[in-house]
Amino acid sequence: MELMSQKMRKLAPEMDPLRLGTGWKREDLEKPQILIESTFGDSHPGSGHLDRLVEAARKGIAEAGGFGARYFCTDICDGESQGTDGINFSLASREMIANMIEIHANATPFDGGVYISSCDKGMPANLIGMMRVNIPSIMVTGGTMSAGPELLTLEQLGMYSAMHERGEIGLDKLCWAKENACPSCGACSFIGTASTMQIMAEALGLALPGSALLPATSPDLVDYAYSAGRQSVKLALAGIRPSDIVTMESIENAIMVHAAISGSTNTLLHLPAIAHELGIDIDADTFDRLHRGAHYLLDLRPAGRWPAEFFYYAGGVPAIMEEIRGSLHLDVMTVTGKTLGENLDELKKNGYYERCQRWLDAANQKYDLHLVKTDIIRPYDQAIGTEGSIAILKGNLAPEGAVIKHTACPKEMFHAVLRARPFDSEEECLDAVLHHRVQKGDAVFIRYEGPKGSGMPEMFYTSEAISSDKELGRAIALITDGRFSGASTGPVIGHCSPEAQAGGPIALVEEGDLIEIDVPNRVLAIVGIKGERKSPEEIFDVLNERRKRFAPKPRKYKTGVLRLFSEHAASPMKGAYLEFED
Repeated sequence: MELMSQKMRKLAPEMDPLRLGTGWKREDLEKPQILIESTFGDSHPGSGHLDRLVEAARKGIAEAGGFGARYFCTDICDGESQGTDGINFSLASREMIANMIEIHANATPFDGGVYISSCDKGMPANLIGMMRVNIPSIMVTGGTMSAGPELLTLEQLGMYSAMHERGEIGLDKLCWAKENACPSCGACSFIGTASTMQIMAEALGLALPGSALLPATSPDLVDYAYSAGRQSVKLALAGIRPSDIVTMESIENAIMVHAAISGSTNTLLHLPAIAHELGIDIDADTFDRLHRGAHYLLDLRPAGRWPAEFFYYAGGVPAIMEEIRGSLHLDVMTVTGKTLGENLDELKKNGYYERCQRWLDAANQKYDLHLVKTDIIRPYDQAIGTEGSIAILKGNLAPEGAVIKHTACPKEMFHAVLRARPFDSEEECLDAVLHHRVQKGDAVFIRYEGPKGSGMPEMFYTSEAISSDKELGRAIALITDGRFSGASTGPVIGHCSPEAQAGGPIALVEEGDLIEIDVPNRVLAIVGIKGERKSPEEIFDVLNERRKRFAPKPRKYKTGVLRLFSEHAASPMKGAYLEFED
C-alpha cells in the first residue's frame, strides 16, 4: 500500500524542496509522515509544558522509522477568562482549533497523527479534529497539575473569592490561595472538564492504556508520549483509523466511565460533537439512559475529597474499567491494535498496578496521608452512589432537556418548587446573589447565555457564590441556558434548551412563576404563575400569550468568530457544534 504522503510528493514537485528548506533530510521524505498536533503555548499551565511531550513523541516516531512534523494551535484558558467577556470565546475556540487541525492535516496530507493536549477546549477540539481528519492517530493527554499546600486546588478559589466578597476572610487569605492554587503545569487538579476529557480519550480507546490524567510532572507521562509516537507509525502502516475505534459501543464505554467518575457536565457538549464527525448520533438522553443505575466510584474533587493527581496513583482509567468491567463492551478496538479486554488483561500482567502503588506510597509520604487505592476509587459494591452522576431534566421549561450533576447537588433540591427570579445576564445575577437580593426558595435564572446568545460561557462565579453560601446553597437553584465549569457544585442546572435567544421557554419565564425540580423523575417545569399553582393546560396558554410578545434580544456579536458561532451553533443537547444547511 502506497502511503498518502508519497502520492502527494508525486503530485506536488515543490513539496520536497520546501520540506528540505524546513530542515527535513533527504531520507526523511520517504518515511511515514506523522502530524504532531498540539496546543502547546504560554496560554496556561495545561499547555505550557506540552513541548516536552511533543519532542518525546517526535523521538518515538523517529525511532519507529517515521518523521514527525510539529504543528501548533494553542488553546485558551477558561479560568483566566472567568468574569470577563473573554469566557464567551471559550466554546467557540473548540470549533476553531478543530478547523485548524482539519486545515493542517488536509492541506498537506499526512499518513498518521499524534494529538497532544490537556484542557477544557483543547482536548475536545483535538478529538473532534482527529475524527474529522480520520487518519491513523493517537491521543496523548497532558496530565494534571499537583495540589498546593493543604491540598489546595484551583476550584476552591471561587469559594475563597466569594468568602472575601462577603467579608468572611481577609485579603491575605485570598492572596495566599491565589499564590498556591496552581503549583505546577498540567490541567487543574480536580475532575473538571479538562480531566474528564483526558479520561474520555482513553475510555474511547484513543490513548494508550493507563496514560490519561497522569501527574504532568511525572516521568511516566514523557514515556507514554514517546510510546505514542512509536505506536502512531504502526497505526499508519496498519491503516487503523479513528473511525475503526470510535463506535457506538466505545462511546457507551466512555459514558459508563463518565458516570463512574462523576465527570463534567460539559462532556454532554463534547462527546456528541466528537461522535457527530463520524456520523454517530448520541444526545443527552443517551447519557441519561446509561447513567441510570450506574455506580459512581471516584472520590475526587469537586464532588469528592482528593485532588486529581491521586487518580493515577489509584490505577487510573484501567482501575475504573476493572470495577465496571461487566458493563463495558470489551471487544472494541483501541489504538494498541488490541481490544479493550486484551488491554486490561495485559496491564494486570505487566506491572502497571504495582507502578501505580509505588506512586501512591510516595504521595502518602509527601502529603502525610495514609490512603489506600480504595479510598480514591471505590470498589463497585461500595459505590459512593448507584444512579450515575448526571440527570437530564425535561418539561415545559426545557423541552429539549437540561443537565444537572446530581452528585454535586444538595439532596434538598432533588424535589423542590421554587419562585422564579430571572436575570438576562450573569453579571446582574451575580450582583444580586452577592448583595443578598436573592432569597431562600428562589429559582434564579441566567438566560441569553447559550451558544446563540453569548457563546455559552460558564456561570462559574455565580454558582460558586451560591454553593459557598451555607444557607443559599441548600435553598435555591440556579438554572441557565449557559453552562457550568466542570468544577461547579451546588444546585445548578445548565444547558436549558432551547435557549432564550432561540425563543426557548426559558426566555418566557417571569418573576414569581413557580418552578418544579424533580431530579428522580427528571422534571424541570413551570407549574405556577405569579405564585399560584396552575394546570398544565393553563400554563400552556400563558406561555403562548407570552410568546406572542416575545422578541429576542439584539445580536450581541455582529462581527467575527462569535457572530459565526452564534449563527451556526447547534443546540447544546446536540453538542453545540457548527451546523450548516445543505
